[in-house]
Amino acid sequence: MASEIRELMVNGRAVSVKVFRERRNSVRIYMGKEGVIVRMPLGLDAEFERQQWARMTDWLAKHDQKRPGTLAQYEERGDYRDGDELFIGGRRFTIRVVEEARNSYAGRVEKNEILLSVAAGQPEAARREAMRTLLSRLMAKVFLPHISLRVVELNAQFFQKPIKNVRLKYNHSNWGSCSSSGNINLSTRLLFAPPEVIDYVIIHELAHLVELNHSDRFWKLVAQAMPDYAQHEKWLNENGHRCDF
Repeated sequence: MASEIRELMVNGRAVSVKVFRERRNSVRIYMGKEGVIVRMPLGLDAEFERQQWARMTDWLAKHDQKRPGTLAQYEERGDYRDGDELFIGGRRFTIRVVEEARNSYAGRVEKNEILLSVAAGQPEAARREAMRTLLSRLMAKVFLPHISLRVVELNAQFFQKPIKNVRLKYNHSNWGSCSSSGNINLSTRLLFAPPEVIDYVIIHELAHLVELNHSDRFWKLVAQAMPDYAQHEKWLNENGHRCDF
């Protein structure tokens, strides 16, 4: 099953669409958690495909008009150029980009500069995706010690449960997770949120060390540790789409 990334302009906004070409009889478009997905039959006639893209663009535009902001969560980011700035985790970084004749992307952080070596001549959508992934990995290395310390502090204050590992990784499907073995996983996208919102997500996951569910007992534990947790959850619901590389 072949896949590709295509960019559509919808109501003046660049929206990334992941396209799967597969053995099927119809064209299907839907809005998933991580982006707009299109499934197309193999070997479509060029004119018919053009008509389908026009129809799907119109469908997305109408959805966005009915529910303003619907597509904001899919707005393209990651188009970083030399000299751009990234404000994350309470710090401001200057991005330095060098394009090279290479197939892969590499980077490192030196003080408040992010030095990126990128593959020259790549399609814009592929470039953005690669830069998002690379920046997430670099920022995870920078901020993991701080986040790990905060997890340990909040655990000692409220739960006193064994923790096996704390990890930061680029995750769109959730803000965090907790395994029965004591692994705490947090999304690097959280680094764009206010400190108190990050604390809420950490407390939420730590509470799963006691209750590995979302029962009334679980929410009671969260409320005991953070009585105003609902306002931080609301912040994520309203602003989470802005938290991305």
